[in-house]
Order: sequence, then structure tokens, then C-alpha cells
Amino acid sequence: MEKDEQYRDHLLIRSAAELYAIGADRRDKALWRQVLAEDCVIEGLGFAVEGREANLHSIDALGRMFRATVHRVHQVVATIDGDRAMGETYSTADHLLKEKDELLVWSIRYQDEWRREAAGWQFARRRLIVDWEETRAVARVGAA
Repeated sequence: MEKDEQYRDHLLIRSAAELYAIGADRRDKALWRQVLAEDCVIEGLGFAVEGREANLHSIDALGRMFRATVHRVHQVVATIDGDRAMGETYSTADHLLKEKDELLVWSIRYQDEWRREAAGWQFARRRLIVDWEETRAVARVGAA
């Protein structure tokens, strides 16, 4: 693979991670449809959800559990082999709790597998690892 092509693929993989984060925060299923493979699996401690359509319900769950969320993508490291890639995405996620003015903050590592599809690079598998969490008071909650 040429350097320019590899660089482009890394940018597209990072873009998939960023669109996933934006989709979660905006509760935008169309964004997730762009970046989740039809047979994707998203898993974490105590859960595994298989298939794109089943995973879209996670967006509904975010809306039921939190007033708002902000996901930040920090670094994405990927090893690309043809139309497949494996790697890790570091992220921080702020979750504004429903019942009180507090943030639940997660330090996240996703262990990712991507696949190049006709629509671009998509997640074939994401494994959510929360390295730690903390709760912070929110001094002021503005209108969304």
C-alpha cells in the first residue's frame, strides 16, 4: 500500500470514529448507519449487540438515560491490511445525568475492527473498555 493511500485510509478510519461520536451525541441514527457494518458487533462489560439495526437502539437508550452526552475522540491507532483494519480508539465521554446536575465521565478505549465496504470504512466490531469513571458536579446547565 502506498503511503498516500495508507494516510488517506487512516484519515477515513478516524473520520468513522468521529462520526460515531457525533451520532451518539446528536442521537443521529443516519450517522451510525454510515459507519456501522450491517453485521457489526458492539460489546462491553455485560453486553454484546449484534447487527447494525439492533445497535441503533443504543442511541435511544442514551436518550433515555442522559440529558446530553459529549464524546471526544483523542487518538486512533489502526493497522490496515487490505480492506480490513484493527486498532484502538481512545475517547472521553461526558454524560449529563437526568435526575441531577452531574456529569458521569468515562475514560474509554475502544478495541476496534474496521472493514472497507462500498460506503467506506465501517466498524465490524467495537469493544468498549471503560478504564475509569468519575462523577463531577455541574455548576450551570444551559438550555440545549
